[in-house]
Amino acid sequence: MDIIYIHGLRVETVIGIYDWERRIRQTVALDLELGADIAAAAGSDRIDDTLSYKTVAKRVRAFIAASEFQLLEALAEAVAELILTEFQVTWLRLKIGKPGAVTGADEVGVIIERGRAHG
Repeated sequence: MDIIYIHGLRVETVIGIYDWERRIRQTVALDLELGADIAAAAGSDRIDDTLSYKTVAKRVRAFIAASEFQLLEALAEAVAELILTEFQVTWLRLKIGKPGAVTGADEVGVIIERGRAHG
């Protein structure tokens, strides 16, 4: 399996459980690893034959910016479902965090792995 990755994607969104968090926008940071077959693109050298990381990043940013989740866990699951549904991805690893959310830590968050159901 080949992996296309996007690291350090940052998006402003409404995220959090506290009242004050529901009134502001905060930054979430994402790292994505996407399992995709890139053999055709490697042979043709054509963007149309691969998974466009620009297209994925643009779609994920728009989705997150428009969302209002309480938990990173719920946001991560929704982003994973979006990617698996809309793109030719068989597997993904998603790391999503809130920079500065905990005193003394650079970032806190979750990492999930999901795959496309076979059948």
